[in-house]
Formats: sequence, C-alpha cells, structure tokens
Amino acid sequence: MVNINQSVITGKPVIVFSRMKVRLFKYISVTTTAALCYFVASASNSSDMENPSNPFFSPFTTLHQTPPFSKIDNSHWMPAVDRGLAEANREIEAIVDNPEAPTFRNTIVALQTAGSDLDRVLNVFYPLLSANSDDEMMEQSIEIGSKLSDYSTSIILNERLWQRVKQVYDQRLSLNLNTEDSMLLQKTYDMFALSGATLQGEDREEYKRLSSRLSELTTRFGQNVLKELNTYQIWLKEEDLDGLPTSSIEAAAQAAKDAGREGEYLFTLDQPVYMAFMKYSGRRDLREKMYRLYNGRNITGEFSNIEILKEIADTRRQLANLLGKKNYAEYSLTNTMAKNPEAVYDLLGKLREAYKPALDAEMEQLTAFASQLEGESVHIMPWDYSYYSNKHRAAQYDFDEEALRPYFELNNTINGVFGLATKLYGLTFTENPDIEVYHPDVKAFEVNDKDGSYLGVIYTDFFPRASKRPGAWMTGFKDQYITDDGVNSRPHVSIVMNFTKPTPDTPSLLTPYEVETFLHEFGHSLHGLLANTKYASMSGTSVYRDFVELPSQFNENYLTEREFLDGFARHYITGEPIPEELIKGLIESARYGAAYQCMRQLMFGYLDMAYYTATEPIADPVEFEKSATSLVQIFEPVENCLVAPQFSHIFSGGYAAGYYSYKWAEVLDADAFSVFKKNGIFDSKTAQSFRDNILSRGGTENPAELYSRFRGGQPTIDALLVRDGIKN
Repeated sequence: MVNINQSVITGKPVIVFSRMKVRLFKYISVTTTAALCYFVASASNSSDMENPSNPFFSPFTTLHQTPPFSKIDNSHWMPAVDRGLAEANREIEAIVDNPEAPTFRNTIVALQTAGSDLDRVLNVFYPLLSANSDDEMMEQSIEIGSKLSDYSTSIILNERLWQRVKQVYDQRLSLNLNTEDSMLLQKTYDMFALSGATLQGEDREEYKRLSSRLSELTTRFGQNVLKELNTYQIWLKEEDLDGLPTSSIEAAAQAAKDAGREGEYLFTLDQPVYMAFMKYSGRRDLREKMYRLYNGRNITGEFSNIEILKEIADTRRQLANLLGKKNYAEYSLTNTMAKNPEAVYDLLGKLREAYKPALDAEMEQLTAFASQLEGESVHIMPWDYSYYSNKHRAAQYDFDEEALRPYFELNNTINGVFGLATKLYGLTFTENPDIEVYHPDVKAFEVNDKDGSYLGVIYTDFFPRASKRPGAWMTGFKDQYITDDGVNSRPHVSIVMNFTKPTPDTPSLLTPYEVETFLHEFGHSLHGLLANTKYASMSGTSVYRDFVELPSQFNENYLTEREFLDGFARHYITGEPIPEELIKGLIESARYGAAYQCMRQLMFGYLDMAYYTATEPIADPVEFEKSATSLVQIFEPVENCLVAPQFSHIFSGGYAAGYYSYKWAEVLDADAFSVFKKNGIFDSKTAQSFRDNILSRGGTENPAELYSRFRGGQPTIDALLVRDGIKN
C-alpha cells in the first residue's frame, strides 16, 4: 500500500462499485489511485459501440477467460465503457419498471448482477491504468471517471429504485435470509442511504455536482504525483557514490547507459532507488538533496497538488454535510470496525502514549551513536535517520541488511513466498506462458487448491517503469463469485511492486524490506484467491477498510521466522543457506526502530484525520500539517517539504479518513500471529481456521465476529507491544 506503508496495500486503494460491488485496488503512489467512487452504469450514443474488433464486445475466449491484452488498445476503452454503461442502464431500468412487488431477488440480487459488461471493462482498465498506462489512458480516465461518477450518482438518487430497495429492507425481518444475503441487503441499503438517496431537490443537484468534481480532482491528484515523479533525474559521478552498495551503483550505471550517458550514474526517486540511497550514501549533502526533492514534490509548478488537495478535502466535507454529518470522517467511518472518529483517535492516542517514551530513548541512543561515529556532536535530521539507524543497527546486532540481498534472489523468493501458501493452505502455483500478460516483465501463474482443483490466476509484476505508479499494491482483473447454477467463478488477481531491477551482471536481489513488501501484497492476493462467497460485492478484499490489511500484515510476520527462511533463502551464486549469524541478526534487529516506525505511521494517521475532521476549508496546508502532526512529530518540519501533496492514499485513493486502518489491522495481525506462535507457525488446524474465518469469507459477515470466531475472543494491543519490544 507503497509507498508510505509498503503496501499501499502498502497503497493505496481505489474502491470501485460496479454492478453494486466493491473492488479494492492498492495503488502505492501510496495507493494510488482514484477516489472513492460509486460506479454503476451510464448511457451513450457512441457510433463505435458495435465495432466487432473491440475485444470487450464478445466473451473472452482465452484460458480461464483472462484478458486478451494484446488485442486491447486505447481506442477500445471509450466504446467499451459506453456500451457497458448503456447495457447497465437498460438493466437498471428493467429493475425499476418491474411491475412485480419488490423482492430480494428481483431488486437486490438484480442490482448486484446489473452492469456485468461494464464491470468486465473496468476490471481491466483500472489495473492497467495503475500498472501500464500512458498519457492517453490517463486523459481517458478523466472522461471515464466523469461519466461513471455522474451516472452512478443519478442511480443512487433514482427515487423509484431507492424506494424498491427500501421496501425490501423494511421487510428484512420477515424474509428469512441467510447471513450472506442479509449482509448484501444491508450493504445495498447503506450504500444508497450513505450516498444521498435521502436527499431532495437542490440538495440532490448539489450532491451530483460535488461528486463529479471530486472524481475529477482525485484523478488529477494521482496523475500529478506520477507525472512529477517521472521528471526527476539525479546525475552523479563516481566520486559521489561513497557508501552506496554495489547493487545501487550497478543499477545507476545501467540506467545512465540506457539514457546514452555511459560513465555517469543516474538516480531517480523511484522507491527502491531512493530508499537505498538514503540508507547507504555517506554524502550528507546528497542525502539532504534527495530528501528535499522527494518530500518537496507536487508543492509548486505544473504538477502542484496544493490547491487540488484543499479542494478535495473541502468537497468531501461538503458532501458529508449534505448527508447530515459534521465532517467527512464521521461519514466515512460509518461502515468500519472503528465506527467513529473518537475510536480512531482513541487508538492513535493509546499507541502514542505507549511508544513515545520508547521513541525518545531510541533517538537519544541514535544521536549518541552518530556523534561518536563522526567525532563531533550530530543533530539528527530527517535525511540522516536511515543512514545512521542502519549503521547503529548493524553495530548493535553485527548485522547489515545489505548482506542479505544475495540470499533473496527474486525467483527463489517467489518460490518461498508462494511456498508459504503451500505450507499453510496446500496451494500450488504453476507458471503458465499460455496466459497472456500485459507487459514482458509480468508473469502469470495458475493456482490450484490442495485437492488439485483450480482456484484462480495470479499475475506478478515486480519492476519499476515509467508507465507504472510507484509503490506496491494488489488488484484484480476478475473477482470470485458463485453463479445462479452453482458454478464457482474463480478470480484473477495481480500483485504489483517496484523492486530493484536486475542488471546484465546481477539478478534482482531483494532487501528484507522488499521481501516484507512481497509478503504483504501476497497476503492481499490470498484474500482474493481463497474467496468463497456468493456475491462478487463481498468477495475477497471487499471488506471493511480497517480489516482489509489483516491478511497482508499477518503475512509479514514470517519474515523473521527461521523455519520459513530456511525453506528458500539461498545465496544466488553458491546456493548456501543464510548463515546463522545473519538470520540471528535479522531476528534480533527486527524490533530496531519500532517506536520510530510506529510514530511515523501515527503521523500519517493524525494528518489524515485532521484533514477529514475539519469543519471549515483548509486555508494554509503548511501550517495545517504542522499543527495536525505536532503530537507525533519526530523532527522539526523542513521548509518546502510536505507530506500531503503526495499523500495519494488519502487524496486520490480509498483511505480518506482511513489511514489509521494500517495500525488498526496491525493490532489484529500481531494478535492473530500470536495464536500461530502458540500452536506452531505452520500449524494446519490454525491455518485452516484462519482460511475459513478470515480469508474465504470476504465481507459476508461483520469482521469483528469473523475475527472473534478465529481467535476465540477479542484482540488487544498487548501482542503488538510485545512483538515490538515495548512490553515484556
């Protein structure tokens, strides 16, 4: 959710409602992503709608009906969307015009299945927009987003449709629905009620206007982040490379050679490049330069997001006010585990109080170490933290994270991460070159269950390129659902990252952080692949936002488990396993900087909540950010550096008033993994319970009930505090 929290899911996410269902994309521009939009259908008179060459105008005949990427070009998107919107419009009209009394079947289920043609187009368009787009696609996305937003709003405000939904809902106690059907009814009703269905007259028109404007703004925000990031090229010479590892130097040399400037070194602000530079460069002046460039993006110039983010926040505030809420957070948190802003601030406050003393101790020790290392008093600045903390951790634990790279060759790591699902759930992954991919870097794997039955397809896309957003995320080209005749239609999921690319001399070797990111996104993909629900709208990751990170963050726990590492981590040249001392150093150092990392995440959470609990327009984002983060500020604010203009999670993704959910889910994942630690990290009975209650059920039940069923009780923050060394 890249990225700001290695996911975006260490990205950020887009929540798209098509045929009344939720799809979660993890764009990590931290992401990542367009805004929370309700996409249902729209009418069109495009003359190209019946073009037989358009691959979306007939069923996919590929293996598993995966997208035929080579047959799709930019000329197909708008006609396919228009055709899908027109068909969805007819299906909605059929529901409204049905002369029979409203029933669960002819209204709620019919609404669920409306717009399947449109859904098939959007399920390909939006993943490609984040992973393999160009300027033409970006421009089309604005028009598509506007059409979808306008029409979806008209559907939500369709009084006759709303009355049919309401009539079914009012009869819910007498319908004898099962748990999943009851949840579908409740979610459908809430979607209308929370999206303006109760509005009348001028308020309805204002809601339409604000929704359309928000769609445009969030799209522009995300595009600005990507476009400005791609403008940065930092050219260095050999004398500027002090401290950098061989892998970084080779990659920079290759990038320069590809750009026609052999003998120089090209660095960008792509996440793996930036992170390695900040961690290893011995040139403090260059670290400061990189920091200011990275954190000064989208503040001024052609791609400035300052005015855009102010308007996004205020537009959401106005929408919430129209719906009777005093701020956007109050509105947004209605369908979450937290329920309200007070519960979010309660969690953030508890964690701040628990971790602040530990942070003070960490920074005091780091300052003393840096001063001793330099032979003079050092005042730690934000561009110093990664550099000195890396050296301090290595000195404390005789451990250098870079020394682990040779043992995390990408192909071996793929086998190891996929193998985790084999050990826990019995899944197998087989690469199939007959499944078409959308870029040469991408691979496709068939996934089978322990009984040999087909479960789905997973695409892997690991390397940076100009057409891809930064960060890491999981998305999908098709959701799981069960047809009326009982066929379990299986999903196609995709994990997208920006790992260190191979060079002519060296394969892709990952850092432990990158392996952790892989584990994270793979956890999201398992949530999608193991889905077993009737309705696509409640399949896989279509769960409460503060529950969706549990499967991904749970997987991260395995990074420091020797039993897991021994299964795949081998030196890419010698084939030797990771030496005992390196594994010991990895495990012992895992807690290093835990308070810093927590407070950094709390800073993002407080900033997010400040923007979306505001009851007035934001006048000055600079002063606003200082005030919002003052309780968890680690360093003094740096002039011309801001978080908000690149904070795609909350301004162009689905995490507005929701960034806290990473910490909320972290409490859950630590608590859940404590059960595995007690029973055995590969214990089949515990894994089956996790699969049955968490991974397969999607959004069919209240997540608190699902978790309690797995855990046998409610979670506390204690396991997290113990894991981070804050509490014994």
